[in-house]
Amino acid sequence: MGLTNINISANAKPNEQLVVNAQNFEIRIGENRENADLDAPCPVEYILAGLAGCLNIVGGIVAKELNIEIESLKISISGDLNTDKYLGLGSKERAGFQKIEVNVQPVSNASSEAINEWIEIVESRCPVQDNLLNATPISLKLGRQPKEPALA
Repeated sequence: MGLTNINISANAKPNEQLVVNAQNFEIRIGENRENADLDAPCPVEYILAGLAGCLNIVGGIVAKELNIEIESLKISISGDLNTDKYLGLGSKERAGFQKIEVNVQPVSNASSEAINEWIEIVESRCPVQDNLLNATPISLKLGRQPKEPALA
């Protein structure tokens, strides 16, 4: 398959959720405790969810390759984040997670050795984990949209 371009588009209005379009799906992002209709997971929760989802998908691929049956898989992830930086409270710490802890619990009749080999391969092939562990260049370009005229 080789190099694949993954893309999304997103739109937001003041005090509303960010609506992300990915493939044929809409993903809503944004905390709004005052309006339950606008409440959704925050971006950093989606990072953790993305990691869990990726570990699950890669885990299934690797299990098939190793002829291991995984009956079920429970993944718990937590991360420590200092919110002072993104809130503008002058922290010198980085804005991102200080650490992320992942607990993977497969239910399988496979041997401990086979499961250990499985998780090592999964970790090495998980693109989301790779992005979290290694710096990826980000090119942010600013473009302004024309303001829509007010309705009379």
